[in-house]
Order: sequence, then C-alpha cells, then structure tokens
Amino acid sequence: MSAPHPPLPEYYEHESQRGGWVKELFDRTAVDYDRIERYMALGSGSWYRRRALSRAGLKAGMRVLDIGVGTGLTARQADLLAGMSGEVTGVDPSIGMLRRALLPERIKLLVGSAEAIPAPAASADFLSMGYALRHIGDLGAAFTEFLRVLAPGGRICLLEITLPQGRVPRALLKTYMRRIVPFMARHLAADPESPRLMRYYWDTIEACTSPQSILQAIRDAGFIDVERYLELGIFSEYRARKPQS
Repeated sequence: MSAPHPPLPEYYEHESQRGGWVKELFDRTAVDYDRIERYMALGSGSWYRRRALSRAGLKAGMRVLDIGVGTGLTARQADLLAGMSGEVTGVDPSIGMLRRALLPERIKLLVGSAEAIPAPAASADFLSMGYALRHIGDLGAAFTEFLRVLAPGGRICLLEITLPQGRVPRALLKTYMRRIVPFMARHLAADPESPRLMRYYWDTIEACTSPQSILQAIRDAGFIDVERYLELGIFSEYRARKPQS
C-alpha cells in the first residue's frame, strides 16, 4: 500500500501532483485553520487530543516528534504531557502552517514530511500525528520512517477521523463535514480557499483506505502491539510500539 486514497480529480489529477497541491492549499489556508477548527471540532479539540496522547503512553520527560504539526494543535497537548523535562519537535511540509503555529518557544519546528523526517535515528520516545494521515503520499514509507526515528520501545499515536458504521451516521457526518463546515468557513475565513480545504477534508475521509489496511501497514513496517482505539465511532487512535531490539 502506498497512498491512503486514490487521486481526487476534483482537486488534482495524478498522484505525482498530490504533495505539491496539498502543501499549497495548507500554505494558503493556514491563516484560517485554528479559527475554523474551533467551530468544527466535533470533540476533537484540545481535551480529546491530550486524553488520546495520554492513553497511548505519552508521559513526562519523553522526547516527542509531532508529524504534520500544522499550527500546533496536537503539539500543544503533547508539550503539556511531556512537561519541562520532555522535548517536543514539530515537523510539517507547509511553511505557511508552521509560521502560524502559536507554541511555546521550547518547541522546535522543522520543515519536513512523514516520509523524510529531519531527525536522527532512535531520537524520539513518542511520535504523534493529528489528523494528517490522509495527506501522506506513501504510508509504507512513512511508517518505516516512524520506526527509524523512534528509540527501542518508542510508541506512536496517530489520530484520524474514520467513516462511521451505518448509512445514517455516515450521511449525518457527510452533511456536517461536506456542507455545514464549508458553509461556516465561508463566513469565518479570510482566505477564499478555506471552504475548499474543508470540502477536501471530508473527501479524503470518505476515500481513505480502511482501518484494517492501515493497521496492517503499521505491522508490515515492523511495529508490534498494533491496535486501534475508537472513540465515538469516528475518532480512530492508531497505536503501536517499536520492538526493544
């Protein structure tokens, strides 16, 4: 398995265009991202992120890599859990998002991608990713890279929105994410592309490969104790551990 979903012709035609198109979209809409997220959170706000990271084993003193850090929504919660004795580094390909990140000065921010993390091998105890899994170009390469940068025994926690079971819950979520959220974005956003970002957000959720495929790809990369915790039928937490040796 490589990409988490096939190319979406409404936005880009070929897989080779994905990375550049997504980066440009996030660069442009970074100015609106936090504002829109507060309204569309659906339970995925700061309290949920912090609780999910804690459930996955993030503790004080850990060295944390937050991949797809964006404006820092997950990194802030990781920093609270890691504490002053820990260390949090955020990585993202979008310079526009990094410039909008409102984070404590002790959090390092680096330009990079999930498939090419600018960090030495075995340099992190914990790796997090908040709702960016669908934007990776190559899941297998990313999970292999996650394994590389983690120290033996290190853990991952990948947060993602998953299609709910049942036609009615799916229809309700699609109406909210594909229609209501873009409508709100039109009234809240400074950049005219922000409503499009919200439509793209849903379309990638709908097109994303199954949780079972993601779990298998994590196992194939060499992780152990691979599991998925599901909250409210929508919020998936993919968790795993690097072997000790």
